[in-house]
Amino acid sequence: QVQVVESRGGLVQAGGSLRLSCAASGRTFSTYSLGWFRQAPGKEREFVAARRWSDGLTKYADSVKGRFTISRDNAKNTGYLQMSSLKAEDTGVYYCATTRSWTPTMSTADFGSWGQGTQVTVSS
Repeated sequence: QVQVVESRGGLVQAGGSLRLSCAASGRTFSTYSLGWFRQAPGKEREFVAARRWSDGLTKYADSVKGRFTISRDNAKNTGYLQMSSLKAEDTGVYYCATTRSWTPTMSTADFGSWGQGTQVTVSS
């Protein structure tokens, strides 16, 4: 089982950029697909982005397409979420997670190993 830990988030102005990291333990990280989710206050956790382990196929929520990029460095056992053109509505706790499955919906139920989450606040 892979365990993941997110890097510290932060406070950024609207229009700015921020990169989150997800450090994974375990020698099998390269065989897990990687996902990022976020949860705003009072809302359910929602899918942000995912990257399939086998071929690098990526999937993004419509709200972040063209602004966020998910990537990974298997040699470093680390995943990333590069966030640009940030908006106030991007504020929330961001979680990385891993999965062996790949589904059209990529819901929280599809992911088995979660980090503790990191706060990202975008000021307008």
